[in-house]
Amino acid sequence: MAQSHTMALRRWMLVLTLVNLLSAGESLIICGTAQLNPRIVGGEDAAAGSWPWQASLQRFGSHVCGGSLINKEFVLSAAHCFSSSNPDGWTVVLGRQNLQGEDPNEASRSVAGVILHPNYDSDTNDNDIALLRLSSPVQFTDYIRPVCLAASDSVFNSGTDSWVTGWVLLPSPKTLQEVEVPVVGNRQCNCLNGVDTITDNMICAGVLAGGKDSCQGDSGGPMVNRQGSVWVQSGIVSFGFGCARPNLPGVYARVSRYQTWINSHISSDKPGFVQFTSSGLDADSSYTCPGLQLSTTASPTTPSIPSPPTSPTTPSS
Repeated sequence: MAQSHTMALRRWMLVLTLVNLLSAGESLIICGTAQLNPRIVGGEDAAAGSWPWQASLQRFGSHVCGGSLINKEFVLSAAHCFSSSNPDGWTVVLGRQNLQGEDPNEASRSVAGVILHPNYDSDTNDNDIALLRLSSPVQFTDYIRPVCLAASDSVFNSGTDSWVTGWVLLPSPKTLQEVEVPVVGNRQCNCLNGVDTITDNMICAGVLAGGKDSCQGDSGGPMVNRQGSVWVQSGIVSFGFGCARPNLPGVYARVSRYQTWINSHISSDKPGFVQFTSSGLDADSSYTCPGLQLSTTASPTTPSIPSPPTSPTTPSS
């Protein structure tokens, strides 16, 4: 009976996902599908086409940050990657596996506009999100496709499997990297990174034993979760205290908090927003530490007693 119930729940989640996608626009219909990535687990080097939404944001020919394609004309990234909204000198490269050399599957576009979230706070890294409008639309291929975005009512329980991709500081040929990390609940993340550090606009992930994390060069790139047959972006690489250190999970902008803001800047070919659902109770709702207020929900609180560390070290630009 338990197995039948689980199968029925999975079918229902898949139906719900498809209903959310089948509204209008090509981006909505094909978002989150990676034709060349059928696996659920993988290694370190990403195979070509495994993450077809991955973008390299380059300034004057040098990789600066990551990003994710969300429709034919827009890329999602982190606000801290930009010193201003001036698009001059910025280029977005899509479909590329290695940063060095040429790739027959790639397409590049200059950036026509940079939209920074109006409430981005460079001191706290809150609202660390930006939209880039490409100079012209791209054509979707097996190597260039948009990712689905987590809808505003999505739930990511502590322990939810996630994948982060990006080009960290690597030797030639600088192959796109992938790493699997579980979600760390906001309450626990607040306790580990410093109470009052993590806001509702953030989501954390990392292996508490250390050794797996996003790092410099990954900033602005996507954290994604698989639901049914599609990949849903839950986070944007934002900041962390060092890289892959024990008990210091990485911090990401929580994409589901920005559905209204994203849609307000995209008039046509809307991105595909998908409700991600975690089953069962979230263990993070009962997590506590000195200075963290008790709560009956999984939402982070705003305690009054801060604790170190005090300044993040990961954001790069």
